[in-house]
Amino acid sequence: MSAPATPHYAGGVTSEPRIIFLDVDGTILAHGETIAPSTVAAVRAARARGHLVLLCTGRAAGDINARVLDIGFDGAISNGGALAVVGDETVLAETMPRAAVEQVIAYFDAQGTRYFIQSHDGVYASEGVRAFIADFIAERRRRHAEDLSTVALAEDVVAAPRFTPVEEADLDRIAKAVFVSSDPDAVDKTQRALGEDFHVIPGSMPLPAGSNGEVGMRGTNKGTGIQAVLAHLGREASEAVGIGDSWNDVEMFEVCGTAIAMAEADPELQTIAGEVTTGVLDDGIWNAFVRHGIIDPADAA
Repeated sequence: MSAPATPHYAGGVTSEPRIIFLDVDGTILAHGETIAPSTVAAVRAARARGHLVLLCTGRAAGDINARVLDIGFDGAISNGGALAVVGDETVLAETMPRAAVEQVIAYFDAQGTRYFIQSHDGVYASEGVRAFIADFIAERRRRHAEDLSTVALAEDVVAAPRFTPVEEADLDRIAKAVFVSSDPDAVDKTQRALGEDFHVIPGSMPLPAGSNGEVGMRGTNKGTGIQAVLAHLGREASEAVGIGDSWNDVEMFEVCGTAIAMAEADPELQTIAGEVTTGVLDDGIWNAFVRHGIIDPADAA
């Protein structure tokens, strides 16, 4: 590929190794499926130069898009910080206490809220989820078609999510819950009901209407996962770069020495990060890497 046009490039590539944490949805993936070719090139070029690049996602490890994994990474923080793996080594693996999972499920059932619960291996859906997200899938397919008109990719297929019925879940192995609702105030209501004991934040699913959010244990977030990885590797926060676009990226922004928000991120999140790159399909990761000397524009030649 030819090198994308990069704003603010001052020249020079850093000789200091960095450790980079990348969100997935809205940072690597647009609308759940499309990956810019420049993103693939940037990650591979960074690793070739000796930097470590890890995923840092709210998704379960078993639910990460296979084409994202095919890019090649040095590890992953998943389930919003509950699981951290570097190479083949598990650095951190946390689950919610069974009583906490039962409390969250009871609240959702009482509210008539559809939800998913996530183990580290997969996702379990409550009754009615498939019907609720039918519009979401249709909208994602429409947006995906639009994405493919702006980037050149050899293979891109929007697939319906794979869910296992929630009744089959082992509640002793759950790390996080995600909820979807036609009520635009569902996140605020859930925060008021559960926020004293749980970490409740807005989700990043681009629903046509309503709202969605995430529920995990207090003290478990992407920031704590990153701190565990840094301690394991003997690295400093000043060496860390975090790039994301969602509310579950706040703690990542707070602990990384360099925090960068995507152009599509909420303006408040952009302010928290302190730096903004271009859009996910507008070479956002590539431009951020070049701006910080992680890669050289010539790497794409």
